[in-house]
Amino acid sequence: MRIFEALLMLANLAAFAALTVPVPRAVRWLGYAAPIALVTAVVQVVGEGARWQIFPAYTLSGLFFLVWLRKNIAPADPSIARKGTIMIPFAFAVAVVLGVLALAVAVALPIVLPVFHLPRPSGPYAIGTVTYHWTDASRREAFSVDTADRRELMVQVWYPAEADPSSPRTPYIEDSDTVAAALARLHGFPDLTLKHLKYVTSNAVASAPVAGDKPDYPVLIYLEGLTGYRQMNTFQVEVLVSHGYIVVGIDQPGIAASVVFPDGHHVTGLSKAQMEPFTQQSASPVEPAPSLNRQTFKGGIIPYFAQDVSFTLDQLASVNAADPNGILTARMDPQRIGVFGVSYGGIVAAEASLKDRRLKACLVMDVLMTADVVDKGLQQPAMWITRPADTMRLERQRAGGWTEKDIVQTQTTMRAVYDKSPGDAYFVQVPGMFHIDLTDTTYLSPIFPAVGFSGPFGVQPAHDSINAYSLAFFDRHLKGLPAALLDGPAKQYPEIIFETRRR
Repeated sequence: MRIFEALLMLANLAAFAALTVPVPRAVRWLGYAAPIALVTAVVQVVGEGARWQIFPAYTLSGLFFLVWLRKNIAPADPSIARKGTIMIPFAFAVAVVLGVLALAVAVALPIVLPVFHLPRPSGPYAIGTVTYHWTDASRREAFSVDTADRRELMVQVWYPAEADPSSPRTPYIEDSDTVAAALARLHGFPDLTLKHLKYVTSNAVASAPVAGDKPDYPVLIYLEGLTGYRQMNTFQVEVLVSHGYIVVGIDQPGIAASVVFPDGHHVTGLSKAQMEPFTQQSASPVEPAPSLNRQTFKGGIIPYFAQDVSFTLDQLASVNAADPNGILTARMDPQRIGVFGVSYGGIVAAEASLKDRRLKACLVMDVLMTADVVDKGLQQPAMWITRPADTMRLERQRAGGWTEKDIVQTQTTMRAVYDKSPGDAYFVQVPGMFHIDLTDTTYLSPIFPAVGFSGPFGVQPAHDSINAYSLAFFDRHLKGLPAALLDGPAKQYPEIIFETRRR
């Protein structure tokens, strides 16, 4: 809850108390609690911005003020009060009960759906960010009915920056109104459910100067999950950047809930059910192959998405040669590039690693692998962060999803690639971690653990573990640094099941 939101709740409580209980002489100022609450509501709207979760509190502030006016400007006739000795106490009791219930709702809503704060990253670097819009003229946009449309991407880069505590932090999600509405629709909620995300800020500063203590930095491509958004693993991205990595998040039309372009047009993603035939065609090909907008995908949709990664690497090479923003020129090391993805992004990350050897390390989080990757394995060092099948079944029991077919396919294909890959490989399982615990989604509501959406392992322990293993993996294989965490089971993470195959 933001500062003025909390103050508004306290002011409403004080106003309710002042209107229902005689005010002691020592605290006569409480007699003005109702107008104070109304002023606080106005200040909150102007200073922090209105959101629908606070509307009950705004309404109460207005009602309390009207009651206060009635009580202080036009007091009731004492003779009327005497005639209603039976009705007035009853009406008063009803009003008190309704007021308590309304206050409870007003306080609960902004707590259940808060304007959350992202944790401060653990590394020594501040974070800068810049966004690019690129068009691949060589490829058709598969998610458009117009065959003339070319593939467009929005790509956000986070990088180690010079510290500037006074600069404003960027919004957590750019174009959040459009993205939040698409997220809500794809997940079956009213459009306004996540509108308050526009008030969430990141730890990054727009277009900040790159940190100057090193000539260049290793690069990590980040890939979002299905019906997600490119910032959905900011908890992980910001930690990696703060430890000296440039992270490049690709917003992929078709995967993302909505990708908004500079001219205002946007591409809304498909649901999991709509994407399933194209995903399964990549995992287990059948005939006839599925088609989308008069384009047939014999190898499924995953190779198409993997081409976005190669195209992005080409564009990054151009930026490294001469950044049009004048920020990242010669600051990216083209010999030290890795990739990581969560859920659907992990499938694409592995496929891209198979096809493009510029990627030197691959981190996959909790997802099945394509038939090509299972067949050939990965030449690069690779890590899988997931959880045991029993935890997936527990998630199905509490939150739904994860059919037995999903569980078996995910577990067996990840394990098959781990076993076959000739490079260094690591298999990290976190018992009790649910799928959303690998993303920022857990920040949306503190009640997720209680209702079974988040796992019993705990949100913060899950994020701490993911960050520790991600950093150790890329430090060893892109920076050449020691990483004792990857040598065997770790005392600091006794619950985690860790396996490694070193070559």
